[in-house]
Amino acid sequence: MSKMFRVIWIGLIFLLVLAACAPAPTPAPTAAPPTAVPKASSSSASSVASSSAVSSSSAAPMAAKRILIGFTASQTGAQQVASKKQIEGLQLWLDDVKAKGGIKLKDGTAYMPEMKFYDDESKTDRVQTLYTKLINEDKADFLLSPYSSTLVKAAAVVSEQNDKVMITAGAADDLTMEQGFKKTFQLYTPASRYLTGAADALKKFVPTAKKIAIIYEKDSFSTSVANALQPYAKSQGFEVVLFEGYDSGTTDFAPFINKITATNPDAILGGGHFADGTTFAKQIFEKKLPVQFVTLLVAPPEPTFKDIGDAAVGIIGPSQWEPQVTYSADSAKLANLPYYGLSNKAFTDAYIAKYKESPSYHSAGGYAQGLVLQKAIEDADSVEPAKIVAALDKMNLMTFYGVVKFSTDAKTHGKQEAHGMVYMQWQKDASGKLVTQIVWPLEAKSADAVLRK
Repeated sequence: MSKMFRVIWIGLIFLLVLAACAPAPTPAPTAAPPTAVPKASSSSASSVASSSAVSSSSAAPMAAKRILIGFTASQTGAQQVASKKQIEGLQLWLDDVKAKGGIKLKDGTAYMPEMKFYDDESKTDRVQTLYTKLINEDKADFLLSPYSSTLVKAAAVVSEQNDKVMITAGAADDLTMEQGFKKTFQLYTPASRYLTGAADALKKFVPTAKKIAIIYEKDSFSTSVANALQPYAKSQGFEVVLFEGYDSGTTDFAPFINKITATNPDAILGGGHFADGTTFAKQIFEKKLPVQFVTLLVAPPEPTFKDIGDAAVGIIGPSQWEPQVTYSADSAKLANLPYYGLSNKAFTDAYIAKYKESPSYHSAGGYAQGLVLQKAIEDADSVEPAKIVAALDKMNLMTFYGVVKFSTDAKTHGKQEAHGMVYMQWQKDASGKLVTQIVWPLEAKSADAVLRK
């Protein structure tokens, strides 16, 4: 055998040995069955999968999909107190949704909300700039509102121009919701119904009352309230002896108190927002105005109103919600309405546990914003804006916050139709501690009203 032949033969044997020792080929992977994913909103290109997973009895576990909820908040400026409470309520809702694995559709898909907001400094020009940024740069899927009617009006112009769904809290101005909006929905009782109940309560609590003074902040919301109250009060037999507005930011109410003294009314109704309302109440007390009945907007329902001490006693405030309200699954059944979401006690207890103080109606409104959006997504079984709007148009239910139903008329589309006001009053309990009680309507009262001395 030649030397060349032996080399070839040894090479062949070596290759056969290697072939015999090699591992068996790995089978090609089998593709998993496709999972149906609902069509997302027009801005959902920004959505990415999160690490959270949910399971369904009818679908395999799948990653929760992100939806971005955008809004502005008044972390500074005139509206910062109420705005802070609204954000706290909204954050509590987000905590609850995350604990349950997201907002779930029928096929097992879950959407995990994330929030993004900016400080609008209580300024309308910043609101419009920032909502434009939320839509065009941040690609927010849904919008919530800032606090106060003036700021919401500015935000709604931008959201409507960009065809975005926005749910508002902290906004009651009637005019804002009478512009033929398509995708803006209001949770608050409209301003035209804010103080009419106070006139009714005055007739009951002070049957001899004849004259009232209406003193109000000259912003959009407060002016709407006053303009609705004046003719209603006259229709109830009251004489409006003073009807005058004050500039936003007013801190010296002496000129108005002098006019009130000169006209000698039986009651004062009006106010505006937290800072001015608190100052007005304090100065009324300091000047010892002999008026038995005082009802002011916005400020009294805020828990920190008690910081003015005895000046708070007897002051009544219209409220969108109070911890003592009795909305429940049982009351919904009596009203022939479905009930959705957590109980009033569960909300109040969770809020106190998280923030170490009682919630205000601003807090409840913030939670309700998220809750209503959550319900609309579930009812629509989708995050497509058109389907969300259709679900909101059909909504008529009770939550811990009260009844929610939106107008579907072309001019007033999205305006709140069903939510009602309650009237709270600061009183002292047996130990001398300042507490709040619901005094009107009588069927909802937690205590009898007391008159100022």
